[in-house]
Amino acid sequence: MTSGDRTHVVDLASTPLRQLNSALHRLRPDTNQTLWRIANPRGSHSVAVGVDAPITIEIDGHVGYYCAGMNKNATVVVNGNAGVGVAENIMSGTVHVKGDASQSAGATGCGGTLVIDGNASARCGISMKGVDIVVKGNVGHMSAFMAQAGTLAVLGDAGESLGDSIYEARLYVRGAVQGLGADCIEKPMTDHHKAKLARKLAAAGLAGAIDVSQFRRYGSARRLYHFHVDNVY
Repeated sequence: MTSGDRTHVVDLASTPLRQLNSALHRLRPDTNQTLWRIANPRGSHSVAVGVDAPITIEIDGHVGYYCAGMNKNATVVVNGNAGVGVAENIMSGTVHVKGDASQSAGATGCGGTLVIDGNASARCGISMKGVDIVVKGNVGHMSAFMAQAGTLAVLGDAGESLGDSIYEARLYVRGAVQGLGADCIEKPMTDHHKAKLARKLAAAGLAGAIDVSQFRRYGSARRLYHFHVDNVY
């Protein structure tokens, strides 16, 4: 590891990943080591997982599975593509992928913001519990499956079975939806929802850049999680 101009540079070509993550885990909330740059990730898995400090981490290259998983308070920027489960179980802070993301991006996320500049593969936002996810490209099939809370905003298209078995998360899609999952329906896009979406997009760095009236809103029909006597066998 090297330091210069208050930026800590870690080259994963020479520094073991475990050593990097251990150093990040030791940081306290009042740390002055707030800027980190990671070189040569070369598709490594679990880069910058479990960070719990208000720092900024820039990763120069592609990462593998579970990058920035369990993130809390940190801002993590991936200057490349991300593998399965980027920002999985994010609690707070921001994760920004400047390329594409593989399956299960933002899975089970409880808070914070995940921004993907490219496309996200299948099951984006699966079982999300409060995270806000903004995808500037398309999302794959089964996105927002069992999504419980939070927001998924897709500027492109959505694949089959969007929002299958959804609870109370809000889904906004600007492009075409190939198909809705069980209990997911289109809902009115009111001025209230347009304002909420505008705030989410602004938090993702898109303030005023997108016409929110171009989006359609989807959510739960609330049929699956209410008791119906006709379903008793």
